[in-house]
Amino acid sequence: MKWSCSSIVLVSFLAASCQRIQQPGGERPIGRPIAVKVPLGLPEMVVPAGNPVTAEAVTLGRKLYYDRRVSGDDTIACASCHAPDKGFTDGQRFSTGFLNQQGTRNAPTVMNAAYSPVQFWDGRASSLEDQAGGPIANPVEMNQKYDVLVAKLQADKEYVELFEKAYGPGAITMGQVRNALASFERTVLCGNSAFDRYQYGGDKSALSSAAIRGLAIFRDKAKGNCTTCHPIGEKSALFTDGKFHNIGVGVNEEGVLTDLGRYQHTKVEADKGAVKTPSLRNVALTAPYMHDGSLKTLGAVLNYYAGGGNSNPQLDKELRPLRLNKAERDDLLAFLESLTGEMPADAGPPAN
Repeated sequence: MKWSCSSIVLVSFLAASCQRIQQPGGERPIGRPIAVKVPLGLPEMVVPAGNPVTAEAVTLGRKLYYDRRVSGDDTIACASCHAPDKGFTDGQRFSTGFLNQQGTRNAPTVMNAAYSPVQFWDGRASSLEDQAGGPIANPVEMNQKYDVLVAKLQADKEYVELFEKAYGPGAITMGQVRNALASFERTVLCGNSAFDRYQYGGDKSALSSAAIRGLAIFRDKAKGNCTTCHPIGEKSALFTDGKFHNIGVGVNEEGVLTDLGRYQHTKVEADKGAVKTPSLRNVALTAPYMHDGSLKTLGAVLNYYAGGGNSNPQLDKELRPLRLNKAERDDLLAFLESLTGEMPADAGPPAN
């Protein structure tokens, strides 16, 4: 699809007071930063000063993202679990990784991940750069040793040329791999949905009557109470507060948490069972739902919230049962479906 949003803003860089990613020599792109198309409904993007987005780095990152040779047995690419035709997820409850192993969490979408202050459901990665190396080395996912991957890339003439264009001459490093993947992912932006055209573009015909009623329910604290965790801003909306909440998912019949979520990394009692709030953008494309992929449809999600979640000591205090009749639930579903945006034009597999 083509971008219909005409707004093009230059990538901005973190202020000097912000935390910078430490870059060893040869890992900062040598090209000039490029303009990133930010579609209607999304805010301006902030990019680490140490890894500016360049055309050369994006081209390299895109090739790496779709290359199965990045994995230990040459069978799994980043796109295997985050495919563009499935909303940059894989449509499975749990992804299939190295030697057909499966993890315990649902693959989150890559779309608009550039806006997330931390990565993974439990927030253990502080940046896209940090996240990019995780699945590659994970023995359940891609099971690739960094030194083996670097040697594999160094032996490929095409990759040697692409890395040189992006980072200059010299040995390929894993830092360059991570940075290139992050640069590509910062271009995987999706907005300009029917909701955006209605809310931010001035087109009051963009939403159906049902979706408009659903938007009102979504915002109503007494009815949907959705904006508590999925806020809508005056000029843009990411539909996530970027925080961690325990909504009762991953609780067994005895009321015991089977996934400790954020707690595994913070060891803070209140973080038990808490996971990062996902964005609702393109939510109609990313079934199944919840961090354990346990709910197959958006209707099932609304039914889950109608029950107020599974009880456990750390259940979020903001969570309360939805008191919606069928017609109201249908309207809320219509609104959620209106959040499907336009895919970026150059995020699919490269031509060669």
